Amino acid sequence: MTRIVLFLAVLTVFYSGVSGAAPANPDDPERQVLLLPPEARSAVLREMRIFLQSVAGVLHGARIGDLEQAAEQAKRSGMGARAMLPQGLMGRLPQAFRTLGMDTHRRFDQLAMDAAQMGDPDLALEQLDRLMDNCVACHAMYRIDPEPAGG
Repeated sequence: MTRIVLFLAVLTVFYSGVSGAAPANPDDPERQVLLLPPEARSAVLREMRIFLQSVAGVLHGARIGDLEQAAEQAKRSGMGARAMLPQGLMGRLPQAFRTLGMDTHRRFDQLAMDAAQMGDPDLALEQLDRLMDNCVACHAMYRIDPEPAGG
């Protein structure tokens, strides 16, 4: 039920026109272009790479039955990871993007906690499966481009 509510909220915000995003993307009309200065763009892309590294670490830990490793890898992308983002970045991002990002961080924290406490690889994989829905939704909705010089 939570996934459906989140998805509908994101779609509502996305299709009603979000601030902080370019209005059109003629190269890929299904994705909204987010224009960010180079430092902010690099920070968001770095965060997504860390998400992917965490996903790989959780998968590996679950596969070999090392749920401590899975928990450690998931924690890297939890709410604490937001501290690496530049000051003021959140205000430049559309609300739907921020909502997906925060939910993703929270899901990584929940996965880390459950993996450490329960040690159940099937639960970790189930949580990762649901978490990946956020990644897929975000990449389907957005493209991050560099802001033109002087923007």
